[in-house]
Amino acid sequence: MTSMTDRKNAAISRGVSMTTQIYADRAENAEIWDRDGNRYIDFAAGIAVVNTGHRHPKVIQAVRAQLDRFTHTCHQVVPYENYVALAERLNALVPGDFDKKTIFATTGAEAVENAVKIARHYTGRPGIVSFAGGFHGRTFMGMALTGKVQPYKAGFGPMMPDVWHLPFPNPLHGVSKEDALKALQQLFKADLEPARVAAIIVEPVQGEGGFYEVPPGFMAELRALCDHHGMLLIADEVQTGFARTGKLFAMEHHGVAADLVTMAKGLGGGLPISAVTGRAEVMDSPDPGGLGGTYAGNPLGVAAAHAVLDVIEDEGLCDRATRLGQRLKQRLAAARDRIPQIADIRGPGFMNAVEFTLPGSDSPNPDFTNRVREEALRRGLILLTCGVYGNVVRFLAPLTIPDAVFEEALDILDESLLAARG
Repeated sequence: MTSMTDRKNAAISRGVSMTTQIYADRAENAEIWDRDGNRYIDFAAGIAVVNTGHRHPKVIQAVRAQLDRFTHTCHQVVPYENYVALAERLNALVPGDFDKKTIFATTGAEAVENAVKIARHYTGRPGIVSFAGGFHGRTFMGMALTGKVQPYKAGFGPMMPDVWHLPFPNPLHGVSKEDALKALQQLFKADLEPARVAAIIVEPVQGEGGFYEVPPGFMAELRALCDHHGMLLIADEVQTGFARTGKLFAMEHHGVAADLVTMAKGLGGGLPISAVTGRAEVMDSPDPGGLGGTYAGNPLGVAAAHAVLDVIEDEGLCDRATRLGQRLKQRLAAARDRIPQIADIRGPGFMNAVEFTLPGSDSPNPDFTNRVREEALRRGLILLTCGVYGNVVRFLAPLTIPDAVFEEALDILDESLLAARG
């Protein structure tokens, strides 16, 4: 009998990677069962998508109710009220004491693409400044903005023009906030006239790049630079958004409002929907028809998003994210004496990571990192790695994970670290 792996290899492009060979049969909150009945604790959450857990009852109820009414009309042809209502909610929730407007799309990359389009149209400028290690999607503009070649850019030909990368402030790897700002000033002196820059795009916490948070004061410096040169600040909150960092949006930790905010992942609770919210005058710059898409703001995704926002508020998930993250980081800190490979434990709220290096060295240790992931998977815990060097384990369990399941996962993590150490 042909295995699922053989069927997958025969049918699907190898360009679609798979972290595990688990084929899901059903899922509930923070647990997944495969086709053979094996149970796993999910510390990936579909890469920060099901922050409210797999199949949250309120999300399922909202989607079912919408299914009984209609599934698609294309808002640009026959609009619907819940699209408008969700835009109103995001306009009120996204940081910034100014009038805002919103558009919906389907994926995070699509949200980023639209934010760049809007920024270029509003400013009349072509240049976009991004950061090394950042991830903004797999479309051509997303690839160009992304600051990591393997596997995202390699072999795909010329990138989109007028995208410029800066070092991300990362003291652990020898780049201070001052170093990053100095590099920006050097870029403006040597290569790029500030008057040609439409926007600076930044993740408040880098996702694929390794879960590095921007240092205190950096966002304020970027905000001041953008204001001085007439540039826009774009906050990519695709992975950081919707309670993951202990705030609804990570920008709230920095007391700075971006001109445009991109969202996806956790917004739909498992259904595809993304959004761009920004200053009303900026969002209104493109002409009618310049923005949108056939599936943009699909009614089922919109219904799910309303339920997700309700769950986050009703169940206090921002506070719960902080508590879960504190507990996880405590357990990792307690393991540090036994695991010399642990170089850093970090992350706001429940957007946490542990970075591994060779013992007594600053050299990345991707082999040990992968052993931890594999040992955890053998014990029924799904983990994800990330980082430019592949030496970081990131933790993205649903914020609704039951306490008993969370403690079970932490015990498995302890066992996996010890087993990987040998």
